[in-house]
Amino acid sequence: MMLSCKEVSVLLSRACDTRLTWREWLAVRLHLLYCAGCARLERQLAFLRSVGRRVREEAPGETRLPDPARERIRQQLRQEQKP
Repeated sequence: MMLSCKEVSVLLSRACDTRLTWREWLAVRLHLLYCAGCARLERQLAFLRSVGRRVREEAPGETRLPDPARERIRQQLRQEQKP
């Protein structure tokens, strides 16, 4: 079964959080052999995962925005929610 690019992108995204079944993994691998766009997406997701890992390692614990920045974000979100 050949997967579409849309199906592969969903599976690649899901693979960031959970393990794919061996059939899903194999179907994705086969698709990536001939689809440069999806192969690029896989590399981009791998890069984002590695950056996220590095950030967690370099800044352990909870990282918080300063209170004034948090308040500006809250105000902006409230304004966007108004009809």
